[in-house]
Amino acid sequence: MRRRHSLRFRVAATLAGMGAFLSLVFAVGVWFAAHDVSQRLMDQTLKAELDDYMARRARNPRSLPPDTATLRGYVTVAGAGSPEIPAAIRDLTPGKHAITIDGAPFRVSVADQPGSSDRYYILFNEERQQRREQRFLGYLVVGALLMTLLVAAGGFWLAGRVIAPLTELARAVGQAPAENPPRLSAVNSPQDEISELTRAFDRYMSRLSAFIERERTFAADASHELRTPLAVIRGASEVLAEDASLSEAQAKRIARIERAATEMSALIAALLLLAREEDTATDESCDCELLVRQAVERYRTPAAQRGNSIELAIEAAIKLEVAPALLSIVVGNLVRNAVSHTEGGSVTVRLCADRLIVSDTGIGISNEEIGRVFQRYYRGASSAGAGIGLSLVKRICDRQHWEIALESRAGGGTTATLRFT
Repeated sequence: MRRRHSLRFRVAATLAGMGAFLSLVFAVGVWFAAHDVSQRLMDQTLKAELDDYMARRARNPRSLPPDTATLRGYVTVAGAGSPEIPAAIRDLTPGKHAITIDGAPFRVSVADQPGSSDRYYILFNEERQQRREQRFLGYLVVGALLMTLLVAAGGFWLAGRVIAPLTELARAVGQAPAENPPRLSAVNSPQDEISELTRAFDRYMSRLSAFIERERTFAADASHELRTPLAVIRGASEVLAEDASLSEAQAKRIARIERAATEMSALIAALLLLAREEDTATDESCDCELLVRQAVERYRTPAAQRGNSIELAIEAAIKLEVAPALLSIVVGNLVRNAVSHTEGGSVTVRLCADRLIVSDTGIGISNEEIGRVFQRYYRGASSAGAGIGLSLVKRICDRQHWEIALESRAGGGTTATLRFT
């Protein structure tokens, strides 16, 4: 997944990139302008020296051509070559030329004397000029880098100032309680984009608060209304259990009814706790071995009806700081799924010191489905459930910081591993 940088970094990087581009364009433009000016100055110097020498020679045919560290002059009389003239310039035509003599670059100006056959040559050594241009280019590069760094630093600071209202808004939204969110926008706030975003958050949080209140009211009312019939069922089962005339089979059925009513009451309390979005941490110690044994015994009859056997292995008797009803929901769903998707096979439940493993020899889960089984209301092609069980298991595991993982393949059974981390 591509890493996303912060808005402040992206704004600063954009400004730095723009500053670098503009600095580069400016540096290139300045260098080309300086180079062009240098060439023009050299050409003007050559023309001035050439005109001066031609005028002096017209007055005094014995005048010597210029001969300095930078300038050299030559002349051919009546078109005859002179052994002193370098071979590289003998065949040059009148005009401006760039040549190399003994590895040194020269700018050459060639002209003919009007009214005669004399040809004049003036050479300008460009070595010093090129070194100056190179130093100037280095200064431009360093200046462009410094400008880029300054623009980046200034952009980072400016971006912080620009997005400060967004940062404050994000902090306020993150700290706002969902039950009673505060009003984020001021009464006389300016009509800008940040104020519009703040007012949109206010409207959204108001709707969210109303929705949470409706859900909380429904959960409280539903749990209250369900407790009354469950209490009646438990009371009636207790009365029936005291009847001495009951047969052994009838007594077992009544005991199952009473146990199911008790578990239903605990389940309602656990679901209400989850619906309230409250911390499920508790000081109560949960006996994992007892809950796992109860879950296995609860599904022995359905497993036998499908021709399955259930094996239970307790490798460690552990206790967890969790509400027993929550662990019962997780274990019950894992065992029930294993039994429901296996026919004529076996289900193995193993409790270890740090994990619970439930494996079966059932139909398994395809690669396309295994990544979606924890999604709410998702049902596989062979599932007869409502698509709630495993999503509830995942929700409880996330709340308790447990890890739940499934390993399966189509037709090869499934292994669910619950790690108590």
